[in-house]
Amino acid sequence: MENSYPRYILGETITPEQQAFFNKNGFIHFKNFIKTETVNDIIEASAKVQQQWLDDNKVKVNGIPIKYGKDIDGSPIVQRFAFINKHHSLFGELTQDPRFEVLLSLIGDGARLGTEEKDGMVLNHYINGPESKFTQMGWHTDGLRDIFHGQKLNPMLNVGIHLSTLKPENGGLRVLAGTHKQSLYSMLFRKKYFLDNKADHQEIAITPEAGDLTIHDGRLWHRVAQSSVIGEESRRRVIYLPIIAGKYEPKHENSPTAFYQRFAGLVK
Repeated sequence: MENSYPRYILGETITPEQQAFFNKNGFIHFKNFIKTETVNDIIEASAKVQQQWLDDNKVKVNGIPIKYGKDIDGSPIVQRFAFINKHHSLFGELTQDPRFEVLLSLIGDGARLGTEEKDGMVLNHYINGPESKFTQMGWHTDGLRDIFHGQKLNPMLNVGIHLSTLKPENGGLRVLAGTHKQSLYSMLFRKKYFLDNKADHQEIAITPEAGDLTIHDGRLWHRVAQSSVIGEESRRRVIYLPIIAGKYEPKHENSPTAFYQRFAGLVK
């Protein structure tokens, strides 16, 4: 495992060097997308949403199950927020950042932010404690859901806004660079979806600082590694927002829970 890959600064356009790196590897890392003050405001806002959902005993958002767990002190927490952009103005405002328009060019014509589609803006809160329900996620590709729906595999990118500074021992995103160019067979069968949590000797550890932004192609094999440390030091938060193309398919309050969501129980 390594983390010696280049980090870039996001400007008014995607540079040829950045585009070439992304095309080859299927991921890219931009430094200092948001300020420390903004990171703190986001964490505070997520705590308010969490309290509201706990008070309301909320189970799903637009058909997407909410993942609850326990903090290191045993208190209940939300560990996966779906469509959080619909539940606090700060997250809605974040989706309006004009720099997202620059990122759309990584797909090209017809690309859009999936603020109303798939799982919307998701905030994941990992903690490696005795009662946590969300410490890791096995190998998978994000494109699998299109196949489950019997749809064409449309372009999709997952934009990550990192709210924690990580070292490899803190766990977090691991990618197999270049696998976004694999065959459909390899996309389906290279790994056992979500069941396989084993490290791969070719994997790259994504090691952001709080405020960084990463993007990975939806066809890229990736996993979320468990922290090798426990307690407060293992706490990490990250926001994900999809960039998608193809048919517009917004979710709403009465949207059904998709078949692939049954895999949520395999994430520990």
